[in-house]
Amino acid sequence: MTVGTAFHPRTAPLNAGLQWREWSGFFAASAYHASHVIEVNAIREAAALIDVSPLFKYELRGPDAVRLVDRLIVRDAAKLTPGRVFYTPWCDEHGKVLDDGTIHRLDDEDGAQVVRWTAADPQVRWLRMNAHGLDVEVRDVSESVAAVALQGPLSRDVLEAATGAPFADLRFFRRRRATLAGIPIDVSRTGYTGDVGYELWIPADRAVEAWDALVAAGEPYRLRPAGMLALDIARLEAGLILIEVDYTSAAHSQVPSQSYSPYEIGLGRLVDLGAGDFVGRRALIAEMTAGGPPRRLVGLDIDWPEIEALHAAQGLPPSASSIVSRAAVPVFADGRQVGRVTSTGWSPLLKKMLGLGSVGAAHARPGTRLAMEWTVEARRGTVAATVVDLPFFDPPRKRA
Repeated sequence: MTVGTAFHPRTAPLNAGLQWREWSGFFAASAYHASHVIEVNAIREAAALIDVSPLFKYELRGPDAVRLVDRLIVRDAAKLTPGRVFYTPWCDEHGKVLDDGTIHRLDDEDGAQVVRWTAADPQVRWLRMNAHGLDVEVRDVSESVAAVALQGPLSRDVLEAATGAPFADLRFFRRRRATLAGIPIDVSRTGYTGDVGYELWIPADRAVEAWDALVAAGEPYRLRPAGMLALDIARLEAGLILIEVDYTSAAHSQVPSQSYSPYEIGLGRLVDLGAGDFVGRRALIAEMTAGGPPRRLVGLDIDWPEIEALHAAQGLPPSASSIVSRAAVPVFADGRQVGRVTSTGWSPLLKKMLGLGSVGAAHARPGTRLAMEWTVEARRGTVAATVVDLPFFDPPRKRA
C-alpha cells in the first residue's frame, strides 16, 4: 500500500491538483503548481524544497563500517573521512552496476564508524551479505530518517536563515551536523539538480516541524515546493543519470545488453582500480584491458528546426512536451542503428531539446552528427542530434 512520507501532512495540502506518483511505496508529488515549469524556475532562480524521503537509507555502524564500504564501491573508501560524502556506483561480480547513490561518512560515535548509505533500490540484503566476517551492523533507516532537498541559488540563504548558522564553508560533497528549530539534523552539500543545494536528513518524527521552519525562513527568498517533473528536467539539464531509465540495474537485467559497467554510463571517472579488491574490480580491469567499454553515455543536442519540419509535414504547429520522456528511441548513423536515446526533454533554461543516450564508442566523440527517431502524429521520422559534452548545464555556483 502506498503511503505518505513524513512530510505528507504538509505536502498534501499544497498538491491541490492531486498530482501524485508512487516512489518506493510512498506518495511523491509530480507537481504542486498548475505548471511544473514554475518549479523548475524556482530550482534555477531562487530556491526549492523537494521531498526525497523515499530514497532507501541505510546506516552502517561498527569498527568495520568503512571496510564494508571499501568492499563494495568503486572508489577508494580510505578517503571517506568523517564529514565527506561520496557519489558512487557499486557493481556485481561481473563489473555491472547494481545502483548508484551517495555514501556519507558521519561522525564517529563511541569509537564506532558510522556511515549513511543512500540508494534508489533496496540494498539491505546486498550490504549484509557482503558484511560477512566484518564487525559492522547494517540497519535500514529508510522510514526513520526523512530527507528533503533544498536546491537553488538562494538555498544557502534559506538554510542559514532557518538554522542561524553559516554554511558558506561547507564544501561540495561535504556534510555536518546542524540544528533546525531545535531539531538535530544532518546537512550535506549534495543534490540531484546540478545546482547549488543541500540535502537535509531529519528525524522522521520531527519532519513536519522542520518543513515549517524551512518554509518560514524561505518566504523572503521565494522558496517553493517542487515535484518530480521539475526534478526530472533539472537532472536532465545537469546530465545526471536515472536508474531504470538511462541504465538498467544488473539486478533487474534479463539479457547481457541490459547490464552496464560504470564506464558505459559516464561514471568511469569515479572508478579507482587501485583502490582495493572491491566487488567487480577484476571484471572492470578486464574491460579496460580489452580496450574499454563498447558503448558510452553521451549528451545530445537535438535539432529543433528538424522537429519543426516533421510537425509542418503533418500540418501542425511545432510543439514540445514540458515533461521529460523516459521512452528509449533508436539512434542512427549512416542508416544503421548505433544506440538509443534514453531521456529526452525541452530545457526551459537552455531553450533547446536535450537528450541522454547510449551509443557505440565509435560514435561518442563530441561533434558527431547522428539521427534519432522522432514521431509526430504516429508517423515516425528522424531528426539530427549532435553529440555534446556533459553536463549541459554546470554553473560555477554549484561548487562555490
